[in-house]
Amino acid sequence: MRGKMKALFLAFSLFALTLTACSAGSGTDSGKVTLTWWDTMTTDGSVTAINNIISEYEKAHPNVKIKRTYVSSSDIKNKLLLGSIGNQGPDIVWIDSADHQTFAAAGILVDITSEVKAWGQADQYYDGPWSSTVYDGKNYGVPVGSNNLALFYNKELFDEAGIKPPTNWDELKEDAKLLTKKNVYGFAVSAVKTEEGTFQFLPFLLQAGSDVPDFDSQGTLDAVNLYDYMAKNNYMSREVITQKQSDTATQFAAGKVAMMVNGTWQIPFLQKEGKVNWGVVPLPKGKTGATVLGGENWAISAASKHKDAAFDVIRFANEPDRLKKLLQTNGRLPSRKDLLQDPFWQKDPQMKVFADAMEVAKARAYGPDYAGISEAIQTMLQQVLTGQASPEQAVQTAAGKIKPLAPR
Repeated sequence: MRGKMKALFLAFSLFALTLTACSAGSGTDSGKVTLTWWDTMTTDGSVTAINNIISEYEKAHPNVKIKRTYVSSSDIKNKLLLGSIGNQGPDIVWIDSADHQTFAAAGILVDITSEVKAWGQADQYYDGPWSSTVYDGKNYGVPVGSNNLALFYNKELFDEAGIKPPTNWDELKEDAKLLTKKNVYGFAVSAVKTEEGTFQFLPFLLQAGSDVPDFDSQGTLDAVNLYDYMAKNNYMSREVITQKQSDTATQFAAGKVAMMVNGTWQIPFLQKEGKVNWGVVPLPKGKTGATVLGGENWAISAASKHKDAAFDVIRFANEPDRLKKLLQTNGRLPSRKDLLQDPFWQKDPQMKVFADAMEVAKARAYGPDYAGISEAIQTMLQQVLTGQASPEQAVQTAAGKIKPLAPR
């Protein structure tokens, strides 16, 4: 099964790309061990923090040279796949947590179970982010940092309406109704036909008492009906099917949306660009409270010829004080329980909402076929919000596609 999956992934990469694989493998440089490092960070603060970690490690280990390469989020998956063909993948790589199990199953990442056990730090991490690094009972990585989703709300509009932020779905519906007026929608999510759309839908699926393995259930239909209710009553624009999370944040910042589902990474943008007085509260509960995890994980490519040195760099970078400086620069939450108690995340009223949600945050750890699962969910939402299918029809169709792909 693993060999078949790897072949499928490699075939896809060759079909989809005309790029040539870059020679990123590790080697030696003047007697030094040379490690290659790939990540997707672009902000000045994050790049500086990463370069500081690399510089500190090289200073403490003169025999090691680390070559960092920025790879865009849209390219990193394909480059990893291509690199695996010629055994030229990087030593150290950051992977989106939702993709981790897929790459592990395809044989592109190295098993570091014994290294993690010897390290002895696994119990410091929340179960949600840690679960994304595990496949078939083995460990293939370590979380870098996490993010999750909460409800942003326009305080001025809530005050004008004389209402408080919703705590459950019934209140969410009522508040959306009261807040919708000319040129302002009461509520917004991203339902775009990409992973962002799935990411934003999964909390509602979980809150309704359902999950991917039991997708064909009343809970799934309840979650889809919530979206349908908002759109049919014009409390949410049907244009959400083309709006990314950043588009939703832009509309919210301009006062065009009263409530939106979004994540930690929007806080710096709203603080700088927002023209409204805003706040953050936990996502309203359905049958239960829940949110979904985003973030990145460290991993080691199966092509690495210096597995021990690569893991030592990961261990070094994850020392709490060093990791804290990195996470503070990029809107991430610590995946470590001890570090999340730091005042940086606990005393900021906005970040604390997301920090507290880590207790109920679930990773998208749905096995190596998650891409197909996600696509079925995206299509389902598009069909309902465009009126192509009823919620019942769309859920039934999606469940049929998901059942053979979902973990059991």
